[in-house]
Amino acid sequence: MPASPSTARAINDRLALRLLQQEGPLTAGQLKQLTGLSRPTVADLVERLTDAGLITVVGEAGEQRRGPNAKLYGIVAGRAHLAALDVRTEGISVVVSDLVGTVLAEASAPIGGETGTGPAVEQAVALVERVVKEAGADRLHTVGIGAPGLIDPASGELRDSSGLPEWHRSLVAALQERLPEARVSVENETNLAALAEQRDGVAADRDTFVLLWLGHGTGAAVVLDGALRRGASGGTGEIGFLPVPGTRGLPSAVDCEGGFHSLAGSAAIVDLAGSFGLPVEDASAPEPLAAGVVGNAVALVAGAADGRPRRGGPSDEAAAADRFLDTLADRLAVGVASVVAVLDPGCVVLGGEVGQAGGEVLASRVEERIRRMSPLPTVVRAGGLGGGAVLRGALLTARDAAQNELFAPPER
Repeated sequence: MPASPSTARAINDRLALRLLQQEGPLTAGQLKQLTGLSRPTVADLVERLTDAGLITVVGEAGEQRRGPNAKLYGIVAGRAHLAALDVRTEGISVVVSDLVGTVLAEASAPIGGETGTGPAVEQAVALVERVVKEAGADRLHTVGIGAPGLIDPASGELRDSSGLPEWHRSLVAALQERLPEARVSVENETNLAALAEQRDGVAADRDTFVLLWLGHGTGAAVVLDGALRRGASGGTGEIGFLPVPGTRGLPSAVDCEGGFHSLAGSAAIVDLAGSFGLPVEDASAPEPLAAGVVGNAVALVAGAADGRPRRGGPSDEAAAADRFLDTLADRLAVGVASVVAVLDPGCVVLGGEVGQAGGEVLASRVEERIRRMSPLPTVVRAGGLGGGAVLRGALLTARDAAQNELFAPPER
C-alpha cells in the first residue's frame, strides 16, 4: 500500500536529516544524488526543513560555483544542547555537545569514597552545571548517563547494587530535579561502551558481538543482530559473577569475589603482575592501575621482539612480561570461552582501559586460546576507544534521543 503524501514527506525529511548528520553539510544536488529523489522533491524538503528551523545555509560548495545550487545546507547544531556523563565509583566525567554531537566543553572530577551522598551529588551536579555554562548552553535538551550496575528494564532506573556508591542513584534523581526541561536517561556503562565500539570503533562491521569490559571491574555487553540485549532483569553481561576455576571460592548474590572478577578485575591483574616480579609502582596509567601494568608488559615484549628494550627493561623482565601476558590471556579465555559457548557471537572485543592497553598483543593470545578451547570461530579484538567508550556511548544515545524527537514530523 503506497504511503500517503504526508508520510512520504516525513520519510524523505528523516532521510535527508540522517544524511546531513552522517555526511555533514550537503548541497541540494548532493541530497538529490544521495537520496535518489527528484529535484522538485528535494527543493520542497529543503524548504520545509529550513522553515522548521532544522537546517540552514552554512556556506557554499566551492569558489567556482554560485547561485542556489551551490548552497551548502547543514543541521542547525545549536537547536539543542546535550550532556553525557560517565559516572564511576571514584568520580565523574562530563561532556556537553550541540545537536550533531560536536563537543563544546568537557571536564572530570574525582569524588572520594569517603564523601557523603549529599555532598557527592552536589559535587557532580555542580560539575555538570559548570560544563554547561562553559559550553555556552542556556539549557540541556537531553542527558545521557553511563554508570556501573543494573538498570531496571521496566523503569529505566539504576537499581540499588551492593558495592556501588549510593550517590550514583541519587545523582539521577537530582539531575532530573535540577534540569526539569531535560530528558535524563541512564544506561549500564558496558552497554554504552559496546554501542560506541559498534558505531565508532572496532565492531563497526559486526551486527553480533560481545564486548568484555576490563577496567577497575569486569562486565560484558551483548549485541545480537544489531540489538543490545539487556535480559529479563537488566543483568545480561554480569560476567564478574561467573563461577570460574582458579579462584578461592564462589561468588555470592551480593559479592562477585570468587567469580570471574577475581581473575580479571584490576586488583587481580596487578597482583598477577607482582607474582611475576613486574613493577607496578611505575605503571603509566594509574586509573585503573592494571591498564598501566598491562601496557608496560606489552611494551617490554614488543621491545624484546624488535631488539630494542623499552623503558630500560632487561631481557629477563621482558620474559617475565611475556609469561604474565600468557597467564592473563589464560584467565581471560576462561570468561570468553563461556560467553562463546552460550552465545556464539563470532567476535569478542576486549574493551575498557585494560583491553585497550593490551592491544593486539593480548587480544591475539586470547583468540589463540579460544581457538583451542572452542569449535566456534571467534575473532578477538582489542577495543579502540578504551575507557572513553562509555562517555562516547552516552553522548551517542543522547544525540539519537534528541534527534528522534526534534526530527519527528509535526503532529497533524
